Amino acid sequence: MPGKVLLRLDPGAVRSLASHLGGGTILVSATNGKTTTTRLLSGALRGAGRDVVTNAAGANLLSGVATALAEAAPTAGSQASGVFEVDEAALPGVAEAVRPTALLLMNLFRDQLDRHGELEAIAARWSGMLHAQQPAPRLIVCGDDPLLASLPAAGDDVIWFGIDDPSVGSAALSHASDSTSCRACGSALEYRNAWIGHIGDWRCPDCGLARPRPDVAVVDAGLDGGRGSRPLIRTPGGEVRLHLRLPGLHNVLNATGALAAATALGVPADVAATAISAVPAAFGRAEAVSVGDRDLMVLLAKNPAGANENVRTMMLDDGEHDLLVALNDRIADGRDISWIWDVDWEPLLPRVRRLTATGERAHELALRFRYGGLPADRLHVEPDPATALDAALSALPAGGVLEVLPTYTAMHEIRAHLVARGAAGEFWDAA
Repeated sequence: MPGKVLLRLDPGAVRSLASHLGGGTILVSATNGKTTTTRLLSGALRGAGRDVVTNAAGANLLSGVATALAEAAPTAGSQASGVFEVDEAALPGVAEAVRPTALLLMNLFRDQLDRHGELEAIAARWSGMLHAQQPAPRLIVCGDDPLLASLPAAGDDVIWFGIDDPSVGSAALSHASDSTSCRACGSALEYRNAWIGHIGDWRCPDCGLARPRPDVAVVDAGLDGGRGSRPLIRTPGGEVRLHLRLPGLHNVLNATGALAAATALGVPADVAATAISAVPAAFGRAEAVSVGDRDLMVLLAKNPAGANENVRTMMLDDGEHDLLVALNDRIADGRDISWIWDVDWEPLLPRVRRLTATGERAHELALRFRYGGLPADRLHVEPDPATALDAALSALPAGGVLEVLPTYTAMHEIRAHLVARGAAGEFWDAA
């Protein structure tokens, strides 16, 4: 709201305030992982002794960036750096207002099609944005995403990042992969390894377009289930080891993007690695919470790619699982919930001890899990999130962890109940 008021009073306020950030401004955009990556990058810059202005609460439209700038109120001579996560559809407008010195582009996955449209439409808008930016910003791009790799023009200042660990790859694409055709010629892409959805080591057999060799790359993902990971990352200055509290290959890639961006902004790789390793999870993104003597982990799951990575991460841990899955269909979630049928729940379901479906579309979730083979006696439907949370926690065995997979607005509802019980802090207080 402060940002909306500010923009109404002075439409040019964002450009004016951002121009005072002497440490430069970087915009972080993606379908998945922008809140986490922004948090990690901010931590890396702070670890190098820099002041950072950021929208830590995740308000990633122009009004959210305006709010963060208004609160910081940078003045001429400030050496602070701006690190702002930006909604993928809003990125061109925010970039026009901010005139960033750098852009960190992470991924594009199918998400909220009723709002964003197809991925090719977003890529086209991003391409136009890059060509319009003067002076041209430095680009830090995940070259493992074929859509993103096609965006920079010859001569652009690009740092590529990605994965070079075949042990975490698959020779076959997931059926839910999104960008599987060459943007240059339209031919079907070939993959040596697929990491996450369509993100992988790809090439076009017809025109020869191929994944650029990453300047910053994961050479050993070091996955350790829900406990986190210890990835080894190659940088131009040598290899560094991270000790992430965040689980999953997707978070390894998020951290690699943050490390690549930090080094691009002049932070030594070892300093950035130490700082990134100390950053806790963002609200709702692998956030660990204790409610009395019960533990839970909140894993935002808002599209097929993100939910599939959560499933793959949970599969790394032995034993049975207690799940609370929450599905809403509000504007911020996307009205179309058909995506739940593209999530590969089936490998996990035989190991589910108890699953509670909640949210406005709890019954559709229950139907999906029954079709997936989950026995009826393990499935419980409770549309009210507070009641569902209490029931799932009460049924949790001693020493167990309740894994909570909510969509965006459902995540905020569940966290509100946790805040009311004193188990979590308000999301806007995130550092």
